[in-house]
Amino acid sequence: MEYKIAIAKQLSSLLKNLRKQVGLTQMDLGERLGLSQRMVAKIEANPEKVSFERILQILNELDTDLVIRERNVKPVKDHSPDGESW
Repeated sequence: MEYKIAIAKQLSSLLKNLRKQVGLTQMDLGERLGLSQRMVAKIEANPEKVSFERILQILNELDTDLVIRERNVKPVKDHSPDGESW
C-alpha cells in the first residue's frame, strides 16, 4: 500500500497505524529502537520534530520502505508484444 505524505504532521497517524499493523506496542517499538515508551509516544505525536534518520529507523523496524517519486512523470510504456524491450 502507498501513502502520500505532504507534510510531516501526516506521519503521526501513519506511524501509529503501521506500528499497530505489525502488532507492536509503543513499548515494543521503543525496545527495538533503544527508546522509552514515552519517547515513542512523543515521536508519534510530533514526527516533524524528529530527525530524518530516526524516522528511517522507525520505518525500518515497521518493515516499511520510504520511496521518493517524482511528480508529473509519465510512465514509460512498453510497446513490445511480449513485454520485453531491446
